[in-house]
Amino acid sequence: MNRTTLSLAAAVTALAAVTGFAVLTAPGGDAGTATAAKAPARLPVERSSLLCPAPSNSEVAETVYTSFTPAGAAQGAGTAAGEAADRAELRPSAATADVTAADSKKADTEADAEADAPKKAPAADKPVLTLTQPGRPVTAEADGGDAPALVGAASGRLAPGWTTQQTTKVPAGGGRGMLGLSCTAPDTDFWFPGASTAGQRADYVHLTNPDDTATVVDIELYGPDGALKSQLTEGITVPARSGVPVLLSTLTTGPAAEDVTVHVTTRSGRVGAVVRSADENLGSDWLPASADPAGTLVLPGIPADATSVRLVAYAPGEGDADLKIQLASPTGTITPAAAESLHVKSGMTAAVDLENVTRGEAGSLLLSPARKGRATPVVAALRVVRGKGADQEMAFIPATGPVGERATVADNRAEGTTLSLTAPGEAAEVKVTASAGTEGGTPVTKTYKIGSGTTLAVTPPVPAGLKGVYALTVETLSGGPVHAARTLAEPDDGLPMFTVQTLADDRGTVEVPSAGQDLSVLDD
Repeated sequence: MNRTTLSLAAAVTALAAVTGFAVLTAPGGDAGTATAAKAPARLPVERSSLLCPAPSNSEVAETVYTSFTPAGAAQGAGTAAGEAADRAELRPSAATADVTAADSKKADTEADAEADAPKKAPAADKPVLTLTQPGRPVTAEADGGDAPALVGAASGRLAPGWTTQQTTKVPAGGGRGMLGLSCTAPDTDFWFPGASTAGQRADYVHLTNPDDTATVVDIELYGPDGALKSQLTEGITVPARSGVPVLLSTLTTGPAAEDVTVHVTTRSGRVGAVVRSADENLGSDWLPASADPAGTLVLPGIPADATSVRLVAYAPGEGDADLKIQLASPTGTITPAAAESLHVKSGMTAAVDLENVTRGEAGSLLLSPARKGRATPVVAALRVVRGKGADQEMAFIPATGPVGERATVADNRAEGTTLSLTAPGEAAEVKVTASAGTEGGTPVTKTYKIGSGTTLAVTPPVPAGLKGVYALTVETLSGGPVHAARTLAEPDDGLPMFTVQTLADDRGTVEVPSAGQDLSVLDD
């Protein structure tokens, strides 16, 4: 027997030994018996990211950040590093000036030079806000117009359901108003129906890059007649861990458009994106991204005293969309007298004034195909106005998904907070938990039943002995999907300042498939 034959025999013997051991020690079954695949387990996420844009350029702006992670069964046991890894922080990004189309080539050149330069360790900036335990919110403040965008991450027990609210009050000037925003997770694709390039509007899309490398972002604008002619052909470079505000009106050479849909995509990497809108007559607020394009959409939380509601929609696909417009009121679903339907041409932005559609009762807008079996995906948002004459204030409500298993909104106050709950289909029941306050208070829980096709607007529970502000967590107990929004109102010298934030599933858990040994990889 030659050396090659001996080597081959030894290899076969070793492989047989290894295979036999694997079969004997295979988990969950007898030797040689294949085990059935287990369903994926739902486990808490171990890391979350949030991005908050630069809050304002006004010197009289007052901003409050409120950060919170709900306590409960979804909490994990922390990471392998132990309790020290259970942490959530928001840190300043690098400061950046406003960007126009003319600045984009300069930004690209500077980014290339930065890429070629020797790498240096980033400066250890002091966190603006640090959360160290679930169940109790913390706050931080920033005054003036120099506050930068914030980049944040949470790990361990603080990651599942982590949320941060950024609330800014500007008492005077062109951007006056109350601006509220639930800081966003990074992504690669965003739709913003409801923006504008009109003369009385100053709309900026804020781009925040959380990563250590620069990314290039494309911005497309669509008006009532289709795509607006763009000056931007090479995209906008967002440097690493930086925030860049881009004035929309500088991106196009075409005529001003009152209703514009903004589409933001990344060529590589990811960003946080949100539009800050300021109107000379109606104040200012944040316009968050709409839910992904769908044939049926829910826009929850129109205040009962809304004096004007404007619906803006866009159809990104190849087909036109015919939408049926309905209002889910406290007593049932009705068709608004101002408009029963809306035709949205492919690639074009359509809008309709619904006037004072709620007529003194809180409601939510439901959009669905006008013809059964003819669902065309659309994105949509509402511009809502409260007040009259010179004392008017606006806010935006984008289409949003259901609260799902759990959703949370931070920065609620003892007065001026309204929670709207909508069940567009089957009736449902939810549990609402008011957390402890930032400076004291005991959590309180209350359940609510929402009738089919209705909107229930309530003053939410307030923690016993509340000191400071608190968070609200909504959990679905039974029934169909529930959509929710929180209105925060704070009148100022006769001006009805307010802001509306929608609540969507916090995705605090993720499916983790079970793993097992597979001996088929040994077959030739």
